[in-house]
Amino acid sequence: MTDNRLSFKDMCARFDVTPRTLRYYEYIELLAPEKDGRARFYGPREVARMTLILRGRRFGFSLEEIRQWLELYGQKGTRTQLEAWIDLANRQLSVLAGQKAELEATIADLRALRDQTAETLALEGGAG
Repeated sequence: MTDNRLSFKDMCARFDVTPRTLRYYEYIELLAPEKDGRARFYGPREVARMTLILRGRRFGFSLEEIRQWLELYGQKGTRTQLEAWIDLANRQLSVLAGQKAELEATIADLRALRDQTAETLALEGGAG
């Protein structure tokens, strides 16, 4: 193994993913490691792709959206890929903003209910 390649085990450790996850990403063609018999080795390209995959997952993109975005680079180059990324990011920012608003409303409702319950409990405690 050369210095710029990671073994399957090292790749799992570096990105804190399970072997099952890494094999799945290979199965759905997000990653294409070099193979030597049953061993798999991941070069700089695969490390970069894995970084983008995990970042995309963190941002809430589906694996299919990530796969299509990564595919663009090979087919149409960097500019098209970056333009597609901006479109994906804008869509996802809208989704996340909606989720944030829902979460803030839920938090406000829960706080109000908690405060109301605490108030009821305090009144019952003072009356007893």
